[in-house]
Amino acid sequence: MALLLGACATPPSPSKPATATLPTPQTPSVPVKPVAKAETITPADYLRVVSFDQLPGWAEDDLTKLWPAFLASCEVMIRRTGWQEVCADAQQLSAVDGAGLRIFFESRFLPHQVRNADGGVSGMVTGYYEPLLRGSRTRGGLFQTPLYRPPSDLLTVDLGSVYPELKNMRLRGRFSGNKVLPYYTRAELIQKGLAPGTELVWVDNAVDAFFLQVQGSGRVTLEESNETIRMAYADQNGHPYKSIGRYLIDRGELKLEQASMQGIKAWAGANPHRLQELLNANPSFVFFKEEKITDPGKGPRGALGVPLTAQRSIAIDPQFVTLGAPVFLSTTRPNSELPIRQLMMAQDTGGAIRNAVRADFFWGFGDEAGELAGKMKQAGQMWLLLPKALSNLP
Repeated sequence: MALLLGACATPPSPSKPATATLPTPQTPSVPVKPVAKAETITPADYLRVVSFDQLPGWAEDDLTKLWPAFLASCEVMIRRTGWQEVCADAQQLSAVDGAGLRIFFESRFLPHQVRNADGGVSGMVTGYYEPLLRGSRTRGGLFQTPLYRPPSDLLTVDLGSVYPELKNMRLRGRFSGNKVLPYYTRAELIQKGLAPGTELVWVDNAVDAFFLQVQGSGRVTLEESNETIRMAYADQNGHPYKSIGRYLIDRGELKLEQASMQGIKAWAGANPHRLQELLNANPSFVFFKEEKITDPGKGPRGALGVPLTAQRSIAIDPQFVTLGAPVFLSTTRPNSELPIRQLMMAQDTGGAIRNAVRADFFWGFGDEAGELAGKMKQAGQMWLLLPKALSNLP
């Protein structure tokens, strides 16, 4: 068990920072820190009740732009203790009445400033997005890089079903005779190959395929039909994400300020003979499932199970921030001092999103969103909004 817990990976999440710390696939899993330490954490350790007038820029935020994302969260949260009344009342409000929405939040919620273990209130905000790739149902020509569905020998155990204190944690492995071993790393999977028939589609760029795994989901336009489908996160091999940007920095290949997604892609283009070496530096490997896109304006589903909303959804660490709750975020735009001060919805998680004051900002779909996400690594502060019925902090 100790061996497997050490190999348990964090699934993809949202984050494409301007430095080497790129995000990983989304979905909760076993944290690196010892479980015993996690069990001692209480809300009083990292949350402090404040007033709404202490939220910088709260009065200027256009809450009508948040409202669709809030109602999406309520589709899930309305079934949870303490959320039923606020979510039921929210369905009666006008989506275009910004003043009314502000009164709703101020009368039904209490803001809690999120603090780190050392008492500090500042943390890191990175970005992620939904990319678009070119692909084909069959291998041939430029289309040589497969995207895979989960293999049949991948064992995924929900630890919370056995130990309630391990809720949202998953163990991944494989059987070898009567033993359970860690699942194969990326390098091992590439070397041994996955079983024929597990390929969903073939894409034309191995680096884009890698970053699709980092983002956790994306869209693929099929060459033969011109149809665009979504590759949604399905599972992960259980190994922790390791930054390939950091790998290049440590070897003197890139400087810190160059290790954005764009900088890494440029290095890969100039060093094709070392591409597999670079990608194998990250042992994590993500598997997908195919989904039809019924509404191109909606993002992929996050860990909460609802579609993400561009520039209003974030990924958080659910050990500290309630998944599905509103979070007021104060940060700046990528490589800029222009402020972002607005209410967001915590609708996703990610393997690289580990800490109390830590968020991954979902920029949306396409190249422009990718440019912003790839360059974003900003300082920020967070305030968690909880229904008054759930707040028992001083």
